[in-house]
Amino acid sequence: MIINVLQHTPNERPGSIEAWAKQHHHDFYVYHPYQFGILPTAQQTDFLVILGGPMSPNDDLPWIAQERQLIKELLDKDVPILGVCYGAQQIAKTLGCQIKKAPVKEVGWAPVELQSDKISDLPQELTVLHWHEEMFEIPEEVDVLFSNENLTNQGFVLGHKAVGLQFHLEPEQNNINEIVVNDAQYIEGSVLNQTAEQIISKSIPVANREAMFSILNYLAKAN
Repeated sequence: MIINVLQHTPNERPGSIEAWAKQHHHDFYVYHPYQFGILPTAQQTDFLVILGGPMSPNDDLPWIAQERQLIKELLDKDVPILGVCYGAQQIAKTLGCQIKKAPVKEVGWAPVELQSDKISDLPQELTVLHWHEEMFEIPEEVDVLFSNENLTNQGFVLGHKAVGLQFHLEPEQNNINEIVVNDAQYIEGSVLNQTAEQIISKSIPVANREAMFSILNYLAKAN
């Protein structure tokens, strides 16, 4: 299977998503459209992963619109898609939903609660990394997957076609370090009231990688 990853900033990498791909011997390619303006075609893609980034789906940039065209083509072909943070917002916008400022800015570690039984083996609660201040709305045809006290729409699932996560399950420890040291200024104003040191020193729960693998296994069944 060919897994194509759209990465949108140098310090937000695939992490455990790449580990899962290697474990299953999938072909794995990382694109950087924000830098090179290059995207895979739908014909080249068996599984699309759209990572986070500092941009918004509402930004008027040609490659952002081109990403949504690719998402639409893949949804029409039932090719599985995983979106993380900005990536989840891109899927939601492609489905006709609004992307707007969230009620609060979440940066740091905080729990989310499971809201759907569509994906088996997911725990009822996960402590995950948040790094966002925008949110997506979701249409009637998708199920809310995760919520927390700050934001109802923390994740969604659209059949076996797509999963969107507003938060980050994918980072390994070195990924957390890279995110924080390069973007620590973004922490200011977060409702979670955590310092850069506190975010880095938090041990990543083993359950996060397991949950990421469960989501990827679920989506891979579409192939």
